[in-house]
Amino acid sequence: MKKYIGYLLLAGLTLTTVSCNDDDLDSNSIFNTTPPARNEFDNWLLTNYVAPYNIEVKYKWEDIESNLTYDLVPAGMKESIKLAKVVKYVWLESYDEVAGIEFLRTYVPKQILMIGSAAYDADTQTVMLGTAEGGMKVILYNVNNIDNYLNDPEQLNASYFHVMHHEFTHVLHQTKPYDPDFEKITESDYIGSQWAETADTTANKKGFVTAYAMDQPDEDFAETISCYITNDQTWWDNLLKGAGEKGASLITQKFEIAKTYLRDSWNIDINQLRATVLRRCNEIPELDLETL
Repeated sequence: MKKYIGYLLLAGLTLTTVSCNDDDLDSNSIFNTTPPARNEFDNWLLTNYVAPYNIEVKYKWEDIESNLTYDLVPAGMKESIKLAKVVKYVWLESYDEVAGIEFLRTYVPKQILMIGSAAYDADTQTVMLGTAEGGMKVILYNVNNIDNYLNDPEQLNASYFHVMHHEFTHVLHQTKPYDPDFEKITESDYIGSQWAETADTTANKKGFVTAYAMDQPDEDFAETISCYITNDQTWWDNLLKGAGEKGASLITQKFEIAKTYLRDSWNIDINQLRATVLRRCNEIPELDLETL
């Protein structure tokens, strides 16, 4: 109590002193208001990310922004430009088209961090391609390899598109929780980091779309949605066929909950979203990924 009283008395004394002083206030701000130096890409990001979505894209290296447990390298400028264009076209504008720009402005993470390399975990022998932090920040790794994937739709999907939609699904369910019945479907088969020792085909037969989905329920939910919307119906049908009768039944139960969740919580038709995402993926070869 004494501490707070002391602050109040100090404030009062300060106000009294100011009121008795006839000097003019200094018109200069105590804050540095000089705009930072921006290159052409920075200005493009202002126009295409900050203005429409209020998203800050960080591609210049700041080690404090990344996970210091990994050995990482900065993203290259040319590669960052290409990925920024791809992300906007396949991720952001897909949701614009299906759910409207106000939805995206409200719920999209406010920062995207680009890292040049993937994050390798020596303990589990796995590779981290993306993370979402509390609905506020998405980290995209492996940016410097984008040229290797632009002519390989399957790899492009695995390295970027799947990651983007997976991480945004985390943002959505962190905002509005999904039905708890989802995790009860395969409740006894979540195995944490041991998923890295499991083949996808084995996971499929246990009712998971990927081995990574066996980590824990939130990853399972995000994988179910991202796998569905980034792959066509033939891929999905083959997944269910390979999972066998029991595995397919479990995956289908999870999918129906995910489908209902997007519809009831966000007014998003998952099939319309998939059609939009796949169409935009196929249109990437027509995009100019270099000119700003």
